[in-house]
Amino acid sequence: MPKVKRARGAGGGAEASVSLADQIIQGDLVKPITRVKARGKGRRRGGEEEEDEYVDEKLSRRILEQARIQQEELEAEHGTGREESKKKKTTVLGPVSKDGNSDTEDDEWPSLEKAATMEKGDNCEEVTVNMEDEKAIEMFMNKNPPLRRTLADIIMEKITEKQTEVETVMSEISGRPMPQLDPRVLEVYKGVREVLSKYRSGKLPKAFKIIPALSNWEQILYITEPETWTAAAMYQATRIFSSNLKEKMAQRFYNLVLLPRIRDDIVEYKRLNFHLYMALKKALFKPGAWFKGILIPLCESGTCTLREAIIVGSVLTQCSIPVLHSGAAMLKIAEMEYSGANSIFLRLLIDKKYALPFRVVDALVFHFLAFRTEQRTLPVLWHQCLLTFAQRYKEDLSSEQKEGLLELLKFQSHPQISPEIRRELVNSKCRDVEGMQPEAME
Repeated sequence: MPKVKRARGAGGGAEASVSLADQIIQGDLVKPITRVKARGKGRRRGGEEEEDEYVDEKLSRRILEQARIQQEELEAEHGTGREESKKKKTTVLGPVSKDGNSDTEDDEWPSLEKAATMEKGDNCEEVTVNMEDEKAIEMFMNKNPPLRRTLADIIMEKITEKQTEVETVMSEISGRPMPQLDPRVLEVYKGVREVLSKYRSGKLPKAFKIIPALSNWEQILYITEPETWTAAAMYQATRIFSSNLKEKMAQRFYNLVLLPRIRDDIVEYKRLNFHLYMALKKALFKPGAWFKGILIPLCESGTCTLREAIIVGSVLTQCSIPVLHSGAAMLKIAEMEYSGANSIFLRLLIDKKYALPFRVVDALVFHFLAFRTEQRTLPVLWHQCLLTFAQRYKEDLSSEQKEGLLELLKFQSHPQISPEIRRELVNSKCRDVEGMQPEAME
């Protein structure tokens, strides 16, 4: 005869002291569960409390402990520990995160994901250049350009010139020579130089951030050797100097440090590094210094290539620039000796649809009329620039200027573009005719 199973939850001593009738009655009743339940966790259904089943606290601790042990075994098997994963996180270029150590002051720090998905206008991809346009622009380049010096040569020459001037003034006033830099200062900025030559992300040394406030900032800047900075360090330096330097001082930084670095990078890699491109955009924080220190010297050099003009010109299309600065730059470019890059910059500035003063419009007209005696074949970029000018400012021209431009099309014509230019000029009003209409009505 099989053994009778004991009732679950019933004690041996209690069951022996209860009569058989009472045991039968208790067997039909619902017995309370002996485990402890957290208060407020039950749900009521139909007036009765329904209890949720939970994993015991000790069992949860054991499950988590086993999961941690298995994770450590997997990491040890694949050779990736916690320290190595932390090192990987610190080398990621990106915005401020919980695990990262990026600079909290940089709100526009570009991440690698953003850099990988940038459009061609941001120059993360190689710029495609039309060979015919490039050859046409080379015809108007300076055939005997001056010897191109390195960035160190330019900075050293300027510093020596400035230092000689200051020493002369100091000796005349006080009769004593200008004191040299303290060896401790040299030691500090040599350490800054080492940091900037390996910089990728994070905070910059405070000694570097105070350079714009120093009277001899160019001399201190030379000690850090800007030609050895990484592209990310150049971007951070441009942020600091464009925000804290005056316009003339920022112009010198753009011209002596930023522009040579950008041109060298384009020549070497056939495209511009993402951080350098962002530095070029950040430099427009001071538009006057940007035009005087980057755009105008680039046009005056006579050696600006089509690739450089396209990359630098793309900054003009993406950024908002005050009309007075753009108008002054257009006036200067229109009056200087022509090179193929001038047409690119003029067309991009004209296409921003400014309400230009008549002085700038007249200068642009004289710029185009100067090509009536040009014997060389003009590039397509020149005709495109003239078409853009006719489309945007055709009603700001006088009748004499319009007749001169129509006469120009007989000497310099393009089979597809010149008819469009003529149509724009013919089907438009003149500014002097509009001014005469009220007098005729009176």
